[in-house]
Amino acid sequence: TLCFATMSLQCFASKALQRSSFSSWRSAAIRSVSSEARHGTTILCVRRDGMVAMVGDGQVSQGSQVVKPNAIKVRRLGKNIVAGFAGSTADAFTLLERLEGKLEAHPGQLTRACVELAKAWRTDKYLRRLEAYLLVADGQETYELTGNGDVLSPVDGVMAVGSGSPFATAAARALLNETELDAESIANKAMKIAADMCVYTNESFVKEIIRPEEDGAEQATTAK
Repeated sequence: TLCFATMSLQCFASKALQRSSFSSWRSAAIRSVSSEARHGTTILCVRRDGMVAMVGDGQVSQGSQVVKPNAIKVRRLGKNIVAGFAGSTADAFTLLERLEGKLEAHPGQLTRACVELAKAWRTDKYLRRLEAYLLVADGQETYELTGNGDVLSPVDGVMAVGSGSPFATAAARALLNETELDAESIANKAMKIAADMCVYTNESFVKEIIRPEEDGAEQATTAK
């Protein structure tokens, strides 16, 4: 009887260990795919001489598969605020809706609205689960918002998020320092370089431009 009980206990422990190992593997796989999806895009914002250009690619990836080539990841929030996102589309739109609510509560105060959203994103149990990065800009400031409560701003007018952001940022900074091109041209050229180097970024670009004389009146355009 004692021998049978010992064998049963060992069998139970072995199965429990197998279940635990599978659960750990599954969790790691989900985190890996989630992280890949969260970073799999490029959104770039360039600021020069009062002009602000935000450009995003259209590729949507799930693991190693391209599921959509022409998604719109850059949009306007009002007349003179533009926003782009990297990560889950549903999560990003939820956060953008929250940001619009903060902007309605604090009109004309993008900095305060971004800080308030970052605080809520960090502390709210529901928002903490959302997986996305936001890039937001108006005529004066550019901010990156993350779920860690970060509100980051660039020192040179160039900021990017997503898997291709290092390539886009490096190219944009080089063009900003070495050429006299305007913000829109720099953003387009830098994004093409990022698309050539990042497998999660394509050349189906959507851009939003804020021009000083137009007060952000230009609508989204698609560039192939």
